[in-house]
Amino acid sequence: MKINWGTAIVIAFSLFISFILFFVIKVQSDSKYDNDLVVEEYYKHDAKFGDEMERVQNAEDLAVKPVFILAADGVTIVFPDAFVPKNIQGKVSLYRPSNKKLDFEIPISLSDDTTLLIPKKSLVGGRWDINMEWQYEGKLYLSKKTIYIN
Repeated sequence: MKINWGTAIVIAFSLFISFILFFVIKVQSDSKYDNDLVVEEYYKHDAKFGDEMERVQNAEDLAVKPVFILAADGVTIVFPDAFVPKNIQGKVSLYRPSNKKLDFEIPISLSDDTTLLIPKKSLVGGRWDINMEWQYEGKLYLSKKTIYIN
């Protein structure tokens, strides 16, 4: 049987479309290829981007910034000694880019010490993005850090 150019092109396009559809269906149906968003409602999140940049700039303008220390017992966040610990309020959000189900938040509640410990037992090995939103004497701050747990 002899195949002309038109038939060969139709067969080639059909095979290519079938190939692409196979992978689209495979990625959409297999839970191994989870494609969740990092932030739910990202349009609302982007609308507040200017406020976020202002809070980041406030944190960068500090003479002494909070320090993130990766230790054997977990992640320690040390605030500057010039701050009164009871006046620091906020939350620490830990995001796991590879698995949204591992994300969690810890409120900042300091009594007499300017250190906050995030225990290692709640941190699975791998990359963690830490966003610390905090306020001191009415001024808002945002500190960001990426850490890798072994």
